[in-house]
Amino acid sequence: MSMPTTAGEIPDLARENAVFRKVVRRIVPFLILCYVFSYLDRVNVGFAKLQMSDDLGLSEAAYGLGAGLFFIGYFLFEVPSNLMLQRIGARTWIARIMITWGLVSAAFTFVTNETTFYVLRFLLGAAEAGFYPGVILYCTYWFPSHRRARVIAMFMSAIPVAGIFGNPLSGWIMDRFQGVNGWQGWQWMFLLEAIPALAIGVATLFYLDNGVRSAKWLTDEEKDIVERAIADDAAHQTVHGRVWDAFRDPKVWLMCLIYFCFVMGQYALTFWMPTFVESTGIEGNLAIGVLSAVPFLAALVAMNLFGRSADKHRERRWHLVVPSLMGAVGFSLAAGWSGSTVLSLIALSFAAAGVLTCAPLFWSLPTAFLGGAAAAAGLAAINSVGNLAGFVSPYMIGALKDATGSTSLPMYVLALSLVIGAGAVLTTKKQVVNR
Repeated sequence: MSMPTTAGEIPDLARENAVFRKVVRRIVPFLILCYVFSYLDRVNVGFAKLQMSDDLGLSEAAYGLGAGLFFIGYFLFEVPSNLMLQRIGARTWIARIMITWGLVSAAFTFVTNETTFYVLRFLLGAAEAGFYPGVILYCTYWFPSHRRARVIAMFMSAIPVAGIFGNPLSGWIMDRFQGVNGWQGWQWMFLLEAIPALAIGVATLFYLDNGVRSAKWLTDEEKDIVERAIADDAAHQTVHGRVWDAFRDPKVWLMCLIYFCFVMGQYALTFWMPTFVESTGIEGNLAIGVLSAVPFLAALVAMNLFGRSADKHRERRWHLVVPSLMGAVGFSLAAGWSGSTVLSLIALSFAAAGVLTCAPLFWSLPTAFLGGAAAAAGLAAINSVGNLAGFVSPYMIGALKDATGSTSLPMYVLALSLVIGAGAVLTTKKQVVNR
């Protein structure tokens, strides 16, 4: 007869799993909450466009340029911001980022012309620079690579969650507050949606820990388990040293190309989804907001299913290729079905499920070989260069839409970008990234 297992005799893997579940419960929901409002403040300009373009006299190209200028500020300040996070500590620096972007986002209430629109979009990018790669870097402090895809997928669920709740919320605010105190609905939207970022930024100072050793909610034994798993994982990283080591590695620049291709599709959806839905004949900001949330629901399911599967099978490449090709098919179908709301939503749901799934799974690739100071610089460089697509994509769509009067050609360009990204993923060595 077997004796009952005591707590001290729990198998090592079971004990490790229990500790990491505890870490997930403590850290990930809070980071998701941060990213929901980060992403909402970044892309709610897509909803503001429905009113703001007429009020300010913005052309489609001017809107696209303003939306994209965010990423120029993001690009310029990304690497310095991530290096500051590593030096100052995640808690203080993430709080600084959130409070700053909340203040700049609220300032959009007072936009009066193209110039102020452009300046504030640039400043918002500069303020938010470092948040996303900073969180990815922060996750490497707590999770080894074979647990990271699922965690990052959970964190990036904030993108579809922001779309699911943020789009209807933005539409409701714009309709409900239109004309209140003489302000337009889009002005109220910018002001009200900036408040949570400020509040959560202050809360970050009291909630987050800079690293495993400073976590009072873990026992010494639990800290040892986490640190041992991180140390074992770091032994497999091939670029682990000085800041400039990252920039000399060809794999880092391949990661930049892959991420650029995926981000092209990501920001096409988030900046232009309300316009895509409106172009099918839907009227009313709330109705547009509700229907715009549908593709993000599909993405929320897909990105978590793919993330779980990637960690379970410890396979990264094909778990990226398949959703990127899904996104390409979705954009291609959307180009041909633009005359039907139902068919367009089906196509956009397929595109969103594919494109938004690529982002969290992608970060399993560079974090598999980057470590130390090279990780801080390398992850920030990949994110900043890749996010230049956030400038190219909305401006390209606006310019082509002005030139052709249709969104079909931009859709095909986005599909091609995703196919190129899928091909680039297959050039990576599976023995490097499949961990």
